[in-house]
Amino acid sequence: MLWPATARYDLEAAPGSLGLVQDLLNTISAGSPREPDLLGEVRTAQQWVDEATARWSEGVGQAVPEIVLDAAGLAELRAFRDDLQALVGAEPGTVEAAGVAVPVLHTATAALQLGEDGLVRLEPRGTGWRRLTALVIAAAFEGQRADTRRRLKTCRNPRCKVAFFDRSRNNSGVWHDVKTCGNTANLRAYRARQRSGGH
Repeated sequence: MLWPATARYDLEAAPGSLGLVQDLLNTISAGSPREPDLLGEVRTAQQWVDEATARWSEGVGQAVPEIVLDAAGLAELRAFRDDLQALVGAEPGTVEAAGVAVPVLHTATAALQLGEDGLVRLEPRGTGWRRLTALVIAAAFEGQRADTRRRLKTCRNPRCKVAFFDRSRNNSGVWHDVKTCGNTANLRAYRARQRSGGH
């Protein structure tokens, strides 16, 4: 089963539950031709939530959480996505945490549960958009602990912003697709240099 929003851009998903973070980011309207914003209205957002949480459930082996969105919750979810996109798209080191109190953008509630199988699981709490936000923040935390979160990026093309998982050896990727976004940006820069008389 594919992550529904990420599959629209023909991308390989981030590993594990980090795929949920990438998929939320990829609900944006992007691509050529442009895909619709899956969080544009309650109906399409609920369909995405149902498919994405089913994919999450399949990957982590937990029950599919019941998440029902309404119009107010959808607005909150879009704001959370925008904040998350700004953070994922930021250059490394732009938010310094050493010795400085970093402002908290979003909080989520979760419980640690010890199962009969001896495994400890993080159980997100809340309802509606809050529960989904808790799932996404927990997935980002797991990616941070596994040192895979730093490889989740958004395309540097300002007209794109598709989220991709950088599988390059030195984590140097900046385009979700070098052939489209990379070549377009390089051609634009070349033309700008030609106009300004640069070589």
